Amino acid sequence: MKKISTKESATVLAAMLAILGILIIGFQLSPHVPILFVFMLLLLYGRMKKISWDDIHAGIISGITPGIIPIIIFLLIGVLVASWILAGTIPTIMVYGFKIISVRFFLPTVFIVCSIVGLTVGSSFTTISTIGIAFLGIGHILGFHDAYTAGAVVSGAFLGNNISPLSDTTNLAAGIGEIDLFQHIANMRFTDLPAFVVSFILYVFLGHTSKTANLTSVNEMITNMQNNFWISPWTLIPLVVLFIMAIKKIPAIATLLTGASVAVVLSFVHNHTLTVQKVADILMNGFKAETTSEKLNTLLSRGGIMSMLGSASLIILALALGGLLLKYQIVENIVEALKSKMDRPSRLIGLTALSSIGVNIIVGEQYLSIILPGETFKKSFETVKLDNRYLTRTLADAGASVNALIPWGVSGTFIAGTLKVSALAYVPFAFFPLLAPIVTITVGFILNHRQAKAAHPAG
Repeated sequence: MKKISTKESATVLAAMLAILGILIIGFQLSPHVPILFVFMLLLLYGRMKKISWDDIHAGIISGITPGIIPIIIFLLIGVLVASWILAGTIPTIMVYGFKIISVRFFLPTVFIVCSIVGLTVGSSFTTISTIGIAFLGIGHILGFHDAYTAGAVVSGAFLGNNISPLSDTTNLAAGIGEIDLFQHIANMRFTDLPAFVVSFILYVFLGHTSKTANLTSVNEMITNMQNNFWISPWTLIPLVVLFIMAIKKIPAIATLLTGASVAVVLSFVHNHTLTVQKVADILMNGFKAETTSEKLNTLLSRGGIMSMLGSASLIILALALGGLLLKYQIVENIVEALKSKMDRPSRLIGLTALSSIGVNIIVGEQYLSIILPGETFKKSFETVKLDNRYLTRTLADAGASVNALIPWGVSGTFIAGTLKVSALAYVPFAFFPLLAPIVTITVGFILNHRQAKAAHPAG
């Protein structure tokens, strides 16, 4: 296959991003069709460059392969959500949440609790699909805009994921930099702590500017849930099981299956009229709430395998698109061209961060946003005499976290599908993923000053 020049690679990427931006943001189309359209154009471009169909198909397959496990996890999360509503787990969390959460500090509370849960379980997806859904329901009834609550949930989940020793992306970043996992996590405090503090302040302000809750409406909603769902500490058993399995580092697929199975067993124990056919339909098509409140019906009618198929199909299309870009070596050409600019900490950290963000935008896959820039720039950090801790921190902040902000990315697709809030709506309020790469790049300029000071000490 003939190598494509760096200039041509940049032109292809610019054209592709322009088309996606115009169609998704300008025309407000669902990402599926715009990505399929760009995918078609890339196929035609590949044939024009005399790339064989075998190579094109190989690129598609290699692009989709990393998404197979996430897609299975997506489907299982659909099952988990439906089973947890059926068992009363999510309604119970909502009812208890109404009784203990301050309306005034609702958004910062959501941010902190989701951070703790994300840190404990090491999975942003699990945090969002369990506690996140409950908080979204609480926020909606309290009168907070869904995009505000979703932003706080996403921020907390991805902060917790960033600093959790159980997180796959945290372990991956440390592994790429070949440093101790806990050394990497300790070093994250220099960027994630400032991003956390600023995010917390912004959520306090955002919460104060939101409209005050109608407590009568809240009490009616609590009564409605108590009349239609099993509200009991027993329904929290699936949540406890999920935490225990996550702490024991049991893989996500087994954890999600177990959490859903425990919820189904509890449902049969509590409701003796429940049939196997009814449960199977709920797990497939989602739970359909039938209460006297239309608002509650909307909030708790969700889950099921079918609800995740839209997200799964978008991931397949996005990863296939990314696979072609990698096969054509378009991404590699751009990243390699940047290496010659790595002559000082600010440029090295800044370009590594921008490369991670770029891979997220172009490919939509958070693992590749860590692996590709990490392997490419690792030697450059040695050349500039920067410890690999700065590399791994940059990969975590600009790679894993930013994936939540990409509408067609694996995380962005999952969040929109699970919370039923479009990425374009929640992204402006997902403060932590927005701030983390900015703080990381800023640190690079501080390191410039330190290196210059060390090279030319006073006196």
